[in-house]
Amino acid sequence: MKTLTRWLLLAGALLLVAHLYPGVVVTSFTSALIAALVLGLLNTLLRPILVLLTLPVTVLTLGLFLFIINALMFWAAASLLDGLAVTGFWAALVGSLIYSLCGMVIDVAVERLFPGD
Repeated sequence: MKTLTRWLLLAGALLLVAHLYPGVVVTSFTSALIAALVLGLLNTLLRPILVLLTLPVTVLTLGLFLFIINALMFWAAASLLDGLAVTGFWAALVGSLIYSLCGMVIDVAVERLFPGD
């Protein structure tokens, strides 16, 4: 139940990103659900590999390069899906920042709703 709630809230967060920032377009809630799933899979499978490969650059930039990796994951999800569109790299960067902030709030809220799971 916790995972399903988090997934639905992250899809809503994706719709919020599209509403707040004109560089990101989500066509429907179904598209947002699929995009949230794809973003989750990319962040679970591909992001750790990219973080490891770019570790020297991340250390040199004091961790700021992680924002670039997040933007690349967001951009990759948009390029894989029809229902999610990003106008360019800067739009992906701003969209990923807003989505990450929403994700942090959602994680805290879900942990408080389902404390023992």
